[in-house]
Amino acid sequence: MSPGQHTAAGVRARWRRWRRARPFTAGLLIALGGAEMLVTLFAPLGVLLHVGPQGLAAYLVPAILVICGVLLITTPQQRVFYAVVSLVLGLVSWLTSNLGGFLVGMLLALVGGALAFAWTPVKQRPARAEATPAAGTAVAGPAPGPREPVDSSAPTESLDALLSAEPGPSRDARAERG
Repeated sequence: MSPGQHTAAGVRARWRRWRRARPFTAGLLIALGGAEMLVTLFAPLGVLLHVGPQGLAAYLVPAILVICGVLLITTPQQRVFYAVVSLVLGLVSWLTSNLGGFLVGMLLALVGGALAFAWTPVKQRPARAEATPAAGTAVAGPAPGPREPVDSSAPTESLDALLSAEPGPSRDARAERG
């Protein structure tokens, strides 16, 4: 194997690890949806008209979608915020950006927002110290004992007393003493 192939495989592996550590597909779809909406604003159709504040929103909504897509890829810790913003702006684009970029951009933004909202980071697996049992065998452990019935007339200790680590007399014994 030549050194060039080994390096290319290493680059691909690093790219794959980086890409899987963030909602890459979701951010890409959101950015593509916003870009598609921006492109449709320049369509040479006489039907499309942008006047006043709605004309500003026609450019602002897709631009913010593109920014949300890029930020989603670069800062995946804020994925829920960017996903919600993308979903809301994707729906708003129906009114402001030529029917959401003729539905294509809106659908891309909505699907990307849903994917971003559903994405969770991969948790690192702990190193295994021992082999796991076979699939057909059951792991034997101590069987739980029978539960004792609770006497509802007896006074119970407070949760703080039950959870405290310090051994000592119960609340009732302390009350009798002093």
